[in-house]
Amino acid sequence: MDGDWTEAEVGDFLRSRRARIRPEEVGLPAHGRRRVPGLRREEVAQLAGVSVDYYIRLEQGRGTSVSDAVLDAVARVLRLDETEHAYLRTVARPRRQRRRPAGAPRVRPGVQILLDGMERSPAFVLGRRMDVLAWNALGDAVNGFSRLAPDERNVPRLVFLDPASRELYPEWTAVAAQTVAQLRLLAGRYADDPGLCALVGELTLKSEDFRRLWTDHEVRECAFGVKKVRHPVAGLLTLPYETLTVPADPEQTIVVYTPEPGSETAERLAVLGSWNATTAATSD
Repeated sequence: MDGDWTEAEVGDFLRSRRARIRPEEVGLPAHGRRRVPGLRREEVAQLAGVSVDYYIRLEQGRGTSVSDAVLDAVARVLRLDETEHAYLRTVARPRRQRRRPAGAPRVRPGVQILLDGMERSPAFVLGRRMDVLAWNALGDAVNGFSRLAPDERNVPRLVFLDPASRELYPEWTAVAAQTVAQLRLLAGRYADDPGLCALVGELTLKSEDFRRLWTDHEVRECAFGVKKVRHPVAGLLTLPYETLTVPADPEQTIVVYTPEPGSETAERLAVLGSWNATTAATSD
């Protein structure tokens, strides 16, 4: 993903957002024939207080020197939420990221100790491409990461390319949309990462569902929420989750499932943990 991608992305993103807004919602007359849904470019420019030519340059990806004030005005007109607003700033003014050393990302030993200390909570670490980099025993028992080849330990690949994911996630449609929205956010943040570009290309070629969702241009920071998992041993698990950024490596995120103590899911996880420990001891 490079400058060409971000130039196209800022235009596609803005067009998708102005298509969501009806003229009457912003006090404009709705009469007249419209070739496209939503607001016209000149209407966005008028409401944002900028010239039409200036706004057109922004949609064409030629607004790399655009000010915060203009981006804030456009975000207000298009009713962007906080995450969308931050994403617009990222793709409108892309910055070259510091190149990381070659090789697989490493999780510090202290982070692994932290994961292992959370014996009652499934937990794992995601990298900038949503690769699963590390996990604890209960996280593995829920998700089965250790049974996968290293290049298969990637959340978008699992969701869209592994047929078993539709059985694993009873609410697969919501999980898929959330995964794409998070991946697009990361793709904007790390626009010069060739691995991310390759991942998006692979999924676009191999998954019709991914292609459809990718064209929606949704962006979302999945910092917390609830995910349902239908586990073959533990049954249906309702798993609230929280995410924490690793301070020493902001590109790594710790995901922790946090079921309420005493809940049915917490009890099922305790049984699963015991079963997993017994299975591991037997296999040794």
